Amino acid sequence: MTAASVPQAPAGPARLPLVGSIRLLRLELRRSIMLWLLPVIAALFWLITYRSAMSNPPMWNIRAMSMQTSILAVFVPTIVGAAAWLGSREARHGLTDLLSGTARTRWVRQLATWAATTCWALVAYLGCVAVLYTVTARQATWGGPLWWPVAVGAASLPASAALGFVAGTARPSRFTAPVVAVTAFLALEITANFIHGDNSPWQVSPLVAGPWEIGPDQGVATFYPYLRDLPIVQLMFLAGLSVALLAMLGLPAGSGSRRMRWFAAALTTGGVLATVAATALAGTGRLDPHGMIAIPALHRASSDRPVPYTPVCADTKIPVCLHPAYAVHLPTVVAALDSVLGELAGLPGAPVRIEQAAASYQQESPNGVRIGRSGKVMSGNPPTLHLLLPMQGGRSMTVGELSSALRTETAHDIVNSVIGGDRRDLSPAQQAVLDAILKTSTLRPGTPAATAAQRLAALPPAARHAWLTQHVAALRAGQIALADLP
Repeated sequence: MTAASVPQAPAGPARLPLVGSIRLLRLELRRSIMLWLLPVIAALFWLITYRSAMSNPPMWNIRAMSMQTSILAVFVPTIVGAAAWLGSREARHGLTDLLSGTARTRWVRQLATWAATTCWALVAYLGCVAVLYTVTARQATWGGPLWWPVAVGAASLPASAALGFVAGTARPSRFTAPVVAVTAFLALEITANFIHGDNSPWQVSPLVAGPWEIGPDQGVATFYPYLRDLPIVQLMFLAGLSVALLAMLGLPAGSGSRRMRWFAAALTTGGVLATVAATALAGTGRLDPHGMIAIPALHRASSDRPVPYTPVCADTKIPVCLHPAYAVHLPTVVAALDSVLGELAGLPGAPVRIEQAAASYQQESPNGVRIGRSGKVMSGNPPTLHLLLPMQGGRSMTVGELSSALRTETAHDIVNSVIGGDRRDLSPAQQAVLDAILKTSTLRPGTPAATAAQRLAALPPAARHAWLTQHVAALRAGQIALADLP
């Protein structure tokens, strides 16, 4: 029998490259170092993100925005360190030359390792978000989950893994992983401090969920929708950064064929251009009156319309109505203002209803934000007083602090709007009436105004209310002197 007549074994079906790549990914998923880091991530999430979020009021906006800021402190250094360790694996074990003869190119092997790291990071991240959002859903009194902060945080994970992998490949050492992890954490925190007012390109940082000067604020994305402008730019930046870093792995000789390296070069260029364009767009972002970063090229006019809601009201002498997101504070507001509202109820020009108003935000130089009431204090016929709660000024307050601020600041503003027309330069008679109603001692003892205030405060409530009903219009016009007070 000649060699030509030797029977040949039937050829098996050709394996698709995709099937081999999927098997390689499955192998990397089983032996990834991220499996061992999942308990560490869970512990850090509870210590850094979850406890901090639970200390905030149960409002979707403030918890989602604070989560985006704090959760990256957990995931970024962890993922960067793990990816750097895996990126230097082949060189540290001296397997580069040995693996050069395998069916998969070096770039494909690296992408499989990066993909496995990213997959486990996303699983951990989505699990942490699910826990936080589930608890918030049980506590919140209004609204629903904000998904843009979740999307920005998720997009940060592939970029972090790509950054660590590139660093590990470039400097294959056992010290690369910890050094790169610490460097990434510090860089993330430090670059955010470069944000100064409007038109700052550093707003592209994934740490930024709103105006960096005020942080997560209760008034942002409550009365008006959460703007998608900045998250879109951040997603564009993170996607471009991920593509550029991963494509750089395919540029060196030995990473693949010449055609593959040209393809990697094109991807690198596209990723860099996307990153630069996103940074430029972020530099056009300005603080809008509702407390969000608006980017003109992406802004929609529909985002400037208020979110409809049904207020939660208390049946007091002058009804007090709050936004449903603030419903938990209604008993505190009523208890702190009830006596003042009783003094004012029925007076000519007094409000027949008190409604919570949205805060107005204005950028101030060099890096401050002024928060105030949007619109008039009183409007309509019959008049409605628009109330700005103390915590809407960007402060975080306990129940005791809120009650104290309501009795002093808020009560003062309400009475002042009735007897002084919201003027700050009150006449002596107006100051005396204000002091008598609030039952404070802000006037210097022994002065005529202080004496008149004590005299008016000593009257029975019915007599004081009857005098105010008859003379409040003249008092508001500044036509009442101290001698005219009873």
